[in-house]
Amino acid sequence: MLYYLFTYLRENFGLFGAGIFYYITFRASMAIILSLAISMLMGKSLIRYLQRKQIGETVRDLGLAGENSKKGTPTMGGLIIISAILIPTLIFARIENVYIILMLVSTIWLGLVGFLDDYIKVFRKNKEGLAGKFKVMGQVGLGIIVGVTMYYNQNVVTSREVVKGQPMVYNSTEEIASEPFTRKDETGATRKYVRVRSATTTIPFLKSHELSYAGIAEWISPGAINILTPIIYVLFVIFIIVAVSNGANITDGIDGLATGVSGIIGVCLGVFAYVSGNYIFADYLGIMHIPHLGELSIFVGAFVGACVGFLWYNAYPAQVFMGDTGSLALGGIIASLAIIVRKELLIPIICGIFLVENLSVMVQVAYFKHTKRKYGEGRRIFLMSPLHHHYQKLGYHESKIVTRFWIVGIILSILSIVTLKMR
Repeated sequence: MLYYLFTYLRENFGLFGAGIFYYITFRASMAIILSLAISMLMGKSLIRYLQRKQIGETVRDLGLAGENSKKGTPTMGGLIIISAILIPTLIFARIENVYIILMLVSTIWLGLVGFLDDYIKVFRKNKEGLAGKFKVMGQVGLGIIVGVTMYYNQNVVTSREVVKGQPMVYNSTEEIASEPFTRKDETGATRKYVRVRSATTTIPFLKSHELSYAGIAEWISPGAINILTPIIYVLFVIFIIVAVSNGANITDGIDGLATGVSGIIGVCLGVFAYVSGNYIFADYLGIMHIPHLGELSIFVGAFVGACVGFLWYNAYPAQVFMGDTGSLALGGIIASLAIIVRKELLIPIICGIFLVENLSVMVQVAYFKHTKRKYGEGRRIFLMSPLHHHYQKLGYHESKIVTRFWIVGIILSILSIVTLKMR
């Protein structure tokens, strides 16, 4: 909102200093500051409100140390995170940007799904919450929205260098979205580019190489490439959103874990969004340039600020839990961001904590069922899943587990950023 206001004031009244709102770095910094303020100020008020209304967490008896002290802790704190993301984004970002719209939809969509789950648990006194199939339906619905928009929207384009003797489009699913234009690189040489609509993503560790979903479709059935490409792309997007949002939901099992890990991932994806949206950095690093992507830095700034601000109250001992309202929204945001910045193939590294937490549950369940069929009784690999509960059973304190998971998350994020040069 302020971007449009100050643009109007500058163009019509020559307001001195209004041009600062043209700078993404300034607006992203302001988004961080405002989201921190909102989450910390709103957090205090919301916690008091939830306590007055006796909206507390019902903790299952898992035999874990300190779990009884968590009973009655206010939940649904994800409302703090969502508010601290949406308000700064609406104030400082250019709302007509297709990527900003997608991220706002992702935040609200899975936030509502999580809110329904928490509402049923807290107000309807149903410990099971929203049925699993409805959660998955919500995740799939978001996957369809993101996938279809990314594939068909006319404003979702990438810049491709025009090289003499090489085609500007490589298959029938690609479409030229602009006339060729020139830019100077860091050496001062003039190079020609064109904007192309294509379903592609970057391949980690390989310079100037892209994975084309059309290539996968052609490998499956060369004659049906135009039909299969959007189907394959949307299905892949759905899989990513379901997997990452469930991973974030599972990780939210001890104080501060999911919040801190999400904030670390947010910083990593923010770096990708900024460099991929900046022609100079993209050209220097030899990575895919995505026009107008830099605007996402404002959203990511609000996202990271919201996580840090919420962590003030969610760190051990937690004064409030985010509930599914927060965890599903965080996972959906991270998944959508990774897809938009075309780094979905890096998700196993960027979201390594979520992946391991997911796998620990899947391996535990599969092994239990297998041994029950084979030996007549189920056996376990971990003392308890997800993985963070395994370490609790081993006697590690929550704070130590969370801190070490954060350290691993930081290492994974650094490794992901390093791939920009390790190509």
